[in-house]
Amino acid sequence: MSTKDFLEKDFYKTLGVAKDASPDEIKKSYRKLARKYHPDANKGNQASEERFKEISEAYNVLSDAGRRKEYDDARSLFGSGVRMPGSAGGGAGGFDLGDIFGGQPGSTGGRLGDLLGGVFGGRSTQPRPRRGADVETETSLAFGDAIDGVTVSLRLAGEGPCKTCAGTGAKAGTVPKVCPTCEGTGQGSKNLGNFAFSEPCRTCRGRGLVVDDPCEVCSGSGRAMSTRTIQARIPAGVGDGQRIKLKGKGAPGERGGPAGDLYVRVHVTPDKVFGRSGHNLTITVPVTYPEAALGAEVKVPAHRAMPVNLRIPAGTPNGRTFRVRGKGVRRQDGTVGDLLVTVDVQVPKQLNDEAREALETFRKAIGDADPRSDLLRRAKAG
Repeated sequence: MSTKDFLEKDFYKTLGVAKDASPDEIKKSYRKLARKYHPDANKGNQASEERFKEISEAYNVLSDAGRRKEYDDARSLFGSGVRMPGSAGGGAGGFDLGDIFGGQPGSTGGRLGDLLGGVFGGRSTQPRPRRGADVETETSLAFGDAIDGVTVSLRLAGEGPCKTCAGTGAKAGTVPKVCPTCEGTGQGSKNLGNFAFSEPCRTCRGRGLVVDDPCEVCSGSGRAMSTRTIQARIPAGVGDGQRIKLKGKGAPGERGGPAGDLYVRVHVTPDKVFGRSGHNLTITVPVTYPEAALGAEVKVPAHRAMPVNLRIPAGTPNGRTFRVRGKGVRRQDGTVGDLLVTVDVQVPKQLNDEAREALETFRKAIGDADPRSDLLRRAKAG
C-alpha cells in the first residue's frame, strides 16, 4: 500500500465506523460487510468484488494497532495545516520529515517520519515486511465432534497473486518488462514548487513493471480474488459460539512477512440425547415409580462409550440429579468433566385392575397424611 493511499483513502468511512471505534466495533462492521459483498455471494458482480477488496484493505490497516496508529498520525498531520519548510511563512531550502519527526529507528516518530518523508521527497525506506491480515470464518460441528475434536476443511476467499499469470500480470507466454518511466522503482514525483511530492508511477501504477500483453484474468495487476481450502484442527471440548484462534492460518504476509491468524466461530448442532453444561454432559433418564420408591440399578447412556450402571436409592424424588464421574467433556489440561443424570419419574397413564388394586392397597398402607399440609400452612402464614 502506498503512502498516497494512507492520505487519500478514508478507511473508517469504508467500514462505516467512527474514527474512535473500538477494535470490536471495527471487526463487527468488517464481518457484516464482508458477508454482504463476498465474491461467493455475488457471482460475477464486479462492483461487489471491488467493494470487497476495499473492505479488506481497510480492515487490514485498522485491525492492526501499529498500522492504524501510523494511518491516523499521517492523516492527522496532513490535514492539520502544518506549514512545510520552504512554503510561505516557513523556512527556506530542502527538508526531511524524517528529521522533523526524528526519533530512534522503530519509534512512532521515526516510523511517521519515514512514512511522510517518502511522500514529500525526503528520506525514504525500503518497503518493510508486513504481517498478513487476520481472517474470520465460521463452521458448524456435530455435537459429538465438538466434544471429541475434529479436523475440518475451511474454504477461505481473499485477494492474492493471480494464479493464471503467477502474479506477473503478463499474459501466458509473455513476461513483464521493467517500467521505462520509473526504471523499476514504482515511484514518480510531482514538483510542487518548493518540494517534490512522491507518488506511485503513473505508467506502471507503482508495480515497477509493465506488460505489453496483460493477463486476461487480473488485467495486468498481478492480483486477483482467489479461494483456498485449509485443514483446520478444532480442539476437543469446543462450545457453541466459541471463537478459535488458529495461528498463522490467516492471509499471507506481504514482502516476506508472517501470515495473519485465522479466527473460527464454531456453531454446534444440538444432540437429541445429551445436553451440555460447561465441561459436564447432561441427560434426563426416565425411571418407573417402583424404581424411584424402592430403589433400583439402571443403565444410563454415555457419550460414545458403553452405558454405565447407576444406582437409584429408594425414595428418590422426581428431578433429582446424580453425578457420574469422568464421563463428560475433556478439558485443555487433560481432565474430564462429569455426566449429570437427572431422573424423570414416569407416572403410568393407564392401569390394569391388578395395578390399580395394588396402588389402592399402598395408599391405605401409608395412611391419610397430606404432603401439602405444610405448604398450605406456610402460605397462609405469609
